Amino acid sequence: MSGACGRVLVVDDNKVIRQLIRVNLELEGFEVVTAADGVECLDLVHRVRPDVITLDVVMPGLDGVQTATRLRSDPRTRHVPVAIISACTPYEVGNGVDAGVDAFLAKPFEPSELVRLVRQLMARGDPPSLDGRHGAGRAGSAAG
Repeated sequence: MSGACGRVLVVDDNKVIRQLIRVNLELEGFEVVTAADGVECLDLVHRVRPDVITLDVVMPGLDGVQTATRLRSDPRTRHVPVAIISACTPYEVGNGVDAGVDAFLAKPFEPSELVRLVRQLMARGDPPSLDGRHGAGRAGSAAG
């Protein structure tokens, strides 16, 4: 599927969820690479060079917020749009906003919501704002 709509790195410790996200995005023409946790994500990200990264929050080792923080601190990945797809608490959403996460999608989600979110993030991927972060999307209102 090279030359697809864009490449998405999907990070979730639950294999069923990874496959669900993969299938829904591939059906819409995206190329999808998966990782089982934050450590694997950080190992893959420079080889894969995704256009968007989706992260679960609760994962062994590096959780989604810690992974987002590391992605934002690396100049090579600082501008890649990041979405958290998880059943987040308001506390986790706040931490995600602080870590530079661009958007949130609550589990369970409708496949059409997932596709719409990824498309929005892809469209926002160029160019980043002056402060080096993308807009917070739905996260902005949750940071209250």
